[in-house]
Order: sequence, then structure tokens, then C-alpha cells
Amino acid sequence: MSAAALDNVSPENPVYAKVTWRLVPFLFLCYVLAYLDRVNVGFAKLQMASELKFSETVYGLGAGIFFIGYFLFEVPSNVILHRVGARVWIARIMITWGVLSSAMMLVSSPTGFYVLRFLLGLAEAGFFPGIILYITYWYPSERRGHITALFMTAIAVAGVVGGPLSGWLLKEFGGTAGLSAWQWLFVVEGVPSVLVGILVLFYLDDSIGGAKWLDAGEKRLLSENIARDNAAKSDHHVWDGLRNPKVYLFAAIYFCFVAGLYGIGFWLPTIIKAMGVKDPLDIGLLSAIPWAVGAVGMVLVGRRADRQRERRWHVAIPALLGAVGLALSVQFGESTTLAMAALSLATFGILTTLPLFWSLPTAIFGSAAAASGIALVNSFGNLAGFVSPFAIGWIKDATQSTANGMYLLAASLVLGAVLVLAGVRSEQVNR
Repeated sequence: MSAAALDNVSPENPVYAKVTWRLVPFLFLCYVLAYLDRVNVGFAKLQMASELKFSETVYGLGAGIFFIGYFLFEVPSNVILHRVGARVWIARIMITWGVLSSAMMLVSSPTGFYVLRFLLGLAEAGFFPGIILYITYWYPSERRGHITALFMTAIAVAGVVGGPLSGWLLKEFGGTAGLSAWQWLFVVEGVPSVLVGILVLFYLDDSIGGAKWLDAGEKRLLSENIARDNAAKSDHHVWDGLRNPKVYLFAAIYFCFVAGLYGIGFWLPTIIKAMGVKDPLDIGLLSAIPWAVGAVGMVLVGRRADRQRERRWHVAIPALLGAVGLALSVQFGESTTLAMAALSLATFGILTTLPLFWSLPTAIFGSAAAASGIALVNSFGNLAGFVSPFAIGWIKDATQSTANGMYLLAASLVLGAVLVLAGVRSEQVNR
């Protein structure tokens, strides 16, 4: 993970490199754990669903109901973070979600599944938009695309690491201490979130001014750049972030992109299994390939977008590539090699789109408006995390195939790309 700056001759680069090395790897680790705890239910399903006799619809509803709790507490959570500071609030989020994720081992009925997934969403609400907001405290707009991409590469790394880890746990831990392998999966992948959450209290700083690892000159440079960046934004108060019509456009765009993300996140193991791959470890290893391709794309395209100071097309084109990949994965379903190549293209497109999307609203909103606006966009957009898994589960139960579900997700990505190009003006975001 390089902390190299955007323009190698800038005298500010050493300062921003110092900030990046201090913050981004740690935030990256936090998000790997968060995303792993959010989607590991996709691997647990391979055994849990049959053991507990869950239908595809029950699984899809349980996977997606996480985002109802997430939606309800997202905006209040981000406003609280803005007021009390990132250190305490992010620690609270991580500790509570780690406990609840581990408690998933206790699920024995659809009702228990729904309740714990809902509570997990409630606990995690505010983490991702909180980090996006936290990044705006340290980096001006022209540097944010690359940094956000580095941070969000954690989604891909969670897939690269989590797939083989989850597959290994499912293969090796069945019957250990009288527990099923899927129960061990939730415990082993949940406890680290609690431990890192405690570490947040000692590691993170709430602001530039409180960072003891920066000298006075470095603090002054960073603070002046943030002040200059915020001066160019029109919205600064909490209610500005809620009443600006652009918020709802961004929410619609993000909904389209998140539908693709969680279509992959929650169903990739099932799709690979449907290709004829039966061994859980093999499924885990194969699932790492698309996420690895996506990780590379996120960093390279994010860096290119910052260098060229262009956002709209760098969001829209990857979204369209993601749609093509999802459609081709259906067409090549009989060939594991071709289907995996198509899924890799889809994951590349979807993951590349997400961090660059966040360079759009954060270029418009400042200060408290960013706290409420980012949270509102993320909460409404993440409702796709409820709709998408449930819709695919329902379609699979009805048709015995995920093909039409993949076409639905592809159409969603195309719509998101069209909304970006039609609704966002270049002069607002290309800074």
C-alpha cells in the first residue's frame, strides 16, 4: 500500500505521506474486519442453510435485513461522530458489532437469524460514512479519491483473505468442541473486531490539532488546506446536507452501485458452487480471484482519477464494465474459467466505482453538512444491500437459477452510470 502522493514534485507530499502511513493502514484494517463480518454469512450459508433448513428467500431476507438497522441509525450515528469525535465512536461501533457478529453462532431459527442480522446493522451503522467523513478532516478534495480508494480496497482484501479463511474454517472445524463449522466461522471472524475496536481508543486522533505525531508546521499546512477546500463548498450545516437535492441524486446512484456490490458479496460463493465446485476450500480460493482483480483496479483507477482531476467518467465507465461482467457470467456459466473471468471483470468494475463515487458528494458538502449528507447517501444507498440479496434469493427460489438476478444487477449498474453522467456537473466535482 503506497503512500506516494499525486504529484511527486509537490512540497506537501512528505506531509501527506506521513498522514497516510499513520492513518490509512489502520483504517484499512478496521474496514477489512467490518466488511468480513458483514458478508461472511455468504460462506456460512453453504452449511448453515441446509443444517437449519433455511430457504434461499429466508437467507436473502436475513442477509439483507442487516441494512434496515443500518439505514435507521446511519444519519444519527454520523452526526454523533462529528460531535463526539471519531476515536470514541468508531471504537464503540467496532466493539458492539464484533460481539454481535460472534453471537451469530447462536442462530437456530429464521427469527433469530433476522434479529441478529438487524442488530448487527444497527451496531455497524455509521462506520463507513464515519470514515469517509474522517478522511475529509485530513485530506482536501484533490487528494481524496486516491486515499478513499486505498481505504476501500479493504472490501477486496476482505474477499481475498476472507474467502480462503472461511472456506478453510468450513472444511476443518466441523464438530470441534461440539460446534458446527459455520458457528466457528462467526466466532473466529468476529472476535478480532472487538480487539481492534479497543485499540482504536489508543491509536486514532479526532483531528489534525490533536495529532501529537505532527509538528506545528505540518498541522498548519494541513489545516490551511482543509480550510481552503471547505471555503469552496456551499453547504456547511447539518440541515444543508439533508435538504440539498443532490443528496437524493447521489443516494439513487449509490443504491444502483451497492446493489451490484452485495449481489457479488452475498452470492459469489453460491454462484461458484453452482458452477460445479463443491469443496468449501476450493470455493473460498476461487472467490479470492475476483476480489484480487478488484483491489488492483480500485487503486490504479483511483490514482488516475486524482491525477487527471476527472470524476464522472471514472465512475461511469467502471460501472458499465461491471454490468458487462455480470451479464457475461451468466452466458459463460457452463465454463468455470470463462465465468470466473467474467465475475472478475464484474468485481473490478463494481469495486472501482465505489471509492470514486464518494469523491462526488464529498466535493460538494463541507463540515457538518458532510456528516449528515454522507450518512444520508450511504444509508439510502445501502438499502440496496437489503433489496439485492432478497431479490436474488426470491428469484433463485422461483427459477432455480441466479441468472435473472445477475441481469437485474447489471441493469442497476447501467442505470447508476447514466445518472452520474446525466445528473452530476463536471465543474462541481472535478477538483
